[in-house]
Amino acid sequence: MSMVLEQSDQSDAILTQDVIAHLDAQLLSARRLLQIVLEQGAAIRKRDVQNVVSLTGMLQVELQRRGMLERERAKLLDRAGARLGISATAVSVGLLAAIMDPARAEHAQSMSGELRGILAEVQREHHVNRVLMNQELAFLDHLLRLADGDRHLGYDAGGDHSRLKANRLPGRHRVLDLEV
Repeated sequence: MSMVLEQSDQSDAILTQDVIAHLDAQLLSARRLLQIVLEQGAAIRKRDVQNVVSLTGMLQVELQRRGMLERERAKLLDRAGARLGISATAVSVGLLAAIMDPARAEHAQSMSGELRGILAEVQREHHVNRVLMNQELAFLDHLLRLADGDRHLGYDAGGDHSRLKANRLPGRHRVLDLEV
């Protein structure tokens, strides 16, 4: 019986170590995501198109890394579920705390809470960035319509010009009126 408890303690220590390491990796990735999203928001506000595009590429790379982390997380949850005798989808940091020493359990729960907070902030900031981008694109669309000679200089009640295209005169474009 003592040998079984010793093996269980050893596997719990390894699982605990893997959970803490995974949470560290998740936090590092989430912090990078937050930094990128915040910088992207600043670039959008400055109308720095080149930087927005560059940061979008960085965001995609980080999201791919997060995909890899999520696959690792799924494997870790499978291991934890097998150890706890529950399905992987039922595993939580609170349940894992039962097989961790108290200090590491508290640390894991703290890290998990920080991770949830950072990811919620990333989601909020990303939403703000999307709204800002939509506003910038709508403004750009409006400017392009003006440059194209659209006779209606406003938006319809739905914020669109689509119904107004039929009012345009085909083949006539007035770009510049210059007197020399």
